Amino acid sequence: MNEPLVAVKGLGRRFDVSAPWLKRWVERLPRQFVQAVDGLDFSIQRGRTLALVGESGCGKSTVARTVVGLMQPSQGEVRFDGQVVHQTLQSRHAQALRRRLQMIFQDPYASLNPRWQVRDIVAEPLREHGLLADPSDAVQRVGELLASVGLSAKDGPKFPHQFSGGQRQRISIARALATQPEFLVCDEPTSALDVSVQAQVLNLMKDLQQERQLTYLFISHNLAVVHHMADDVGVMYLGRMVELAPKAVLFGSPRHPYTRMLLDAIPDVRAHARVRAPVLGEVPNPVSPPAGCAFHPRCPLAQSRCRHERPPMLWQGANQVACHAVAEGRG
Repeated sequence: MNEPLVAVKGLGRRFDVSAPWLKRWVERLPRQFVQAVDGLDFSIQRGRTLALVGESGCGKSTVARTVVGLMQPSQGEVRFDGQVVHQTLQSRHAQALRRRLQMIFQDPYASLNPRWQVRDIVAEPLREHGLLADPSDAVQRVGELLASVGLSAKDGPKFPHQFSGGQRQRISIARALATQPEFLVCDEPTSALDVSVQAQVLNLMKDLQQERQLTYLFISHNLAVVHHMADDVGVMYLGRMVELAPKAVLFGSPRHPYTRMLLDAIPDVRAHARVRAPVLGEVPNPVSPPAGCAFHPRCPLAQSRCRHERPPMLWQGANQVACHAVAEGRG
């Protein structure tokens, strides 16, 4: 029972971003690759939420798509309930596994087919996985799913354009819940919504998690949202995990300089006299990342070792941190 539901080991994903072959041949250009995800390790216990945070372009969405099986990993593996996801999805057990893990996408305006009625959108997973003994059962089941996310069965005949952004995201959640999954990958599910609507959708997801004992991998760049949703938080930088800790520990006593930089950038009206450290520099070019620690060009604690040697993830109290300064007691 102590085994994690999801275990990721050494996960990597590389993309070919080379120029077209004719241009490479004429200009004698080499092929270029981007290591979007580079050696990630983490696990998620049943019923808990792990949030991944970081600046745009750090590889969060690539992790989400790779974990759920929409992308093949370049290295490493993802295990779900003991099964290697990408091997199982190529076997005769693929459909059974797919029912148990689903994904909620970032943009509710792009993830729903505008030509389909809502009842067809929500019923599609039921038909695809053969979960309807009788086609006439679809109307009742779709009505139950819509009601579970705060909509009405009467919304079934409508089209997506007739709903607000928050309502569309509720439809996406209803579709994801249709197969009664155990694990949901949520790729910034509220980033396209107004703040007031975000709160409604997040509270709905928390309630559904408690009712159905769901496990979440929650991707976000909004630390306030992460504080509300997560049990554990992983901080990513340029495709690598730099810190992983329980939520209360990470927000209360962050160890990695990058985590401190992110938290220090959060406005706090109660601390008007606080001196805030500015966010230094810019994210390096992922095509040619820095040697050693990827964060060293922006880190105030960087030394010669940081520029040449990649730091391993080590336990520092309740935190796992990849930082030479922290390991040496300098940070």
